[in-house]
Amino acid sequence: MEVMAKVFLRKGAQHRVESGHPWVYQTELDYIDGDFQGGELVDVYNYRQKFIGRGYINPKSQIIVRIMTREQEAIDRDFFKKRIETAWDYRKRFLNEPEYCRLVFGEADFLPALIVDKFGPYMVIQTLALGMDVHKETIVSILDELFQPEGIFERNDVPVRRLEGLDAKKVGYLKGSFPTKIKVLENGIPFYADVEHGQKTGFFYDQRENRLFLKPLMAGAEVLDCFCHTGSFAVHAALYGAKKITSIDISEEAIELAKENAAMNGVSEVCNFQVANAFDALRTLSDEKQQFDVVILDPPAFTKSRSALEGAARGYKEINLRGLKMVKPGGYLVTCSCSYHMGRDLFLAIVNDAARDAKRTIRQVEYRTQAKDHPILPASAETEYLKFLVVQVF
Repeated sequence: MEVMAKVFLRKGAQHRVESGHPWVYQTELDYIDGDFQGGELVDVYNYRQKFIGRGYINPKSQIIVRIMTREQEAIDRDFFKKRIETAWDYRKRFLNEPEYCRLVFGEADFLPALIVDKFGPYMVIQTLALGMDVHKETIVSILDELFQPEGIFERNDVPVRRLEGLDAKKVGYLKGSFPTKIKVLENGIPFYADVEHGQKTGFFYDQRENRLFLKPLMAGAEVLDCFCHTGSFAVHAALYGAKKITSIDISEEAIELAKENAAMNGVSEVCNFQVANAFDALRTLSDEKQQFDVVILDPPAFTKSRSALEGAARGYKEINLRGLKMVKPGGYLVTCSCSYHMGRDLFLAIVNDAARDAKRTIRQVEYRTQAKDHPILPASAETEYLKFLVVQVF
């Protein structure tokens, strides 16, 4: 595809992009030389006319350019095929179950705003920006060629697409027709995933390696699992020897699937799933002075923007305060945040603050991030979002 226009950054605004960040914001522009349509390719230059990268442009978005390559190379079918093959080679190297993984993680796989999840013989795709959406048919044909999946499903029902001027309600089959409640494997354990109605693409692979870390905590343990979603932490805990697990989520659909996952793995007897608001349930259980060997907190993102960070910090403080009060002396709190805006240091400080208010002393056991199929670009802090903290509570 011919590059139509040149984007020049204003003086002083080039450092982040030149250091490897793939986004160019509207506020960083000096001027654009040439005509272009939204979704087309452009070349990005600094104020000294030095080439920085090539990417796609969308004047409707605050992120006006997303850089695909630092070379002046053709962005065509071969380009996408090589990128996807490279992503697959990376997964095969680092994952025990590469057939079940996030195959493409957007910017971190140098395919900005593209998500591809692999569920064995099925795939789910999201094209979250205009410049990627225009290549959707090409991407689907490459996935078909490389993997011969039985089916490919589109989950473009994401609000962020509206910021790109795209339809945020596009859901359906791109190849084949199959029951959208499918089986996936995580750490050798089978789970059901609802790729049509479940959150995001239907299953969260990003905690895969973290769930393994539960094993040494679980022998004979009584566990409280809040924001349990479809029960992955609970089932792992049960199979690792927990005596009793109380799991809470506000979604009836998620709890139904969690019950099916427990039944499929033969652990229904030790798993008690409840539909409730986890904030309310934590308050009630804490007021009742209930005690657990392990408390797990894995809430959805409390903030999508920096401006809402203060409110999110209060939310994290409250649930961790309640959780810490309910851990038996010598027991463990497993606490998570998937809000990118909640930085690692801030999250740790909030948990420490909650421990002080709960009059508990904590000792850090492990502080982890997301699984290997959600790689991190140090130059792009947005790619590192998950915090998984395990502390012992005294």
